[in-house]
Amino acid sequence: MADRTGRLFAIIDSLRRRRRPVTAEALAEEQGVSVRTLYRDIQALIALGAPIEGAAGVGYMLRAGFFLPPLMFTAEELEALVLGARWVEARQDGDLSRAAGLALAKIAAASPDDLKQRIDEAGLWPVSRRWREKDAPLLATVRAAMRSEKTLHIDYADEQGRTSERAIWPAALAYYEDKQVIAAWCLLRQDFRSFRIDRIAAARIGDGRFGRRRAVLMADWWRQKGWDDAS
Repeated sequence: MADRTGRLFAIIDSLRRRRRPVTAEALAEEQGVSVRTLYRDIQALIALGAPIEGAAGVGYMLRAGFFLPPLMFTAEELEALVLGARWVEARQDGDLSRAAGLALAKIAAASPDDLKQRIDEAGLWPVSRRWREKDAPLLATVRAAMRSEKTLHIDYADEQGRTSERAIWPAALAYYEDKQVIAAWCLLRQDFRSFRIDRIAAARIGDGRFGRRRAVLMADWWRQKGWDDAS
């Protein structure tokens, strides 16, 4: 029974990772079972309320919006979550830092006792220098502009200390060990540019929206850098 329970969770997880229907044959091979057993597993999951769409001979997919409680993490998955959350929590990034701690607490609250204990005893802690606390509001503003896909107006200083006003479409925010960098489309240069957070004196979100969806901006950024095959 334990093996089958684990397999059912694994099937759900496999379906959740896919955006297109996957055949029973492919799922069965992935789980190391016969197609007949896979059909029975799918019917069992549907009976338990899993929103699986499709049919034998066509393929299966999980309806969007389904949430699987985090009760079946592997040891490596759990350690990755703990280390990642603790790394973000240690940053001086205001709401994002607090959110990391709260997210880890929610995972623990929704987990059985043995998983809670494994979270407490993971023994993984990030060690790094502290960031500038005064940058926290600025980082929050950048993330808000990214989420809303609105133009960000910044006062920026270059390496020589020369200041200029820029209007940018922030596509990504990279967190290095000792700094943060915005990857953005610069409306002044009509090209992609990188902007260091510690060189931004002020920032505000404007009314203008991105001329392209942020996902498209990111794809264009990867292509320009020659990293379009990085995925």
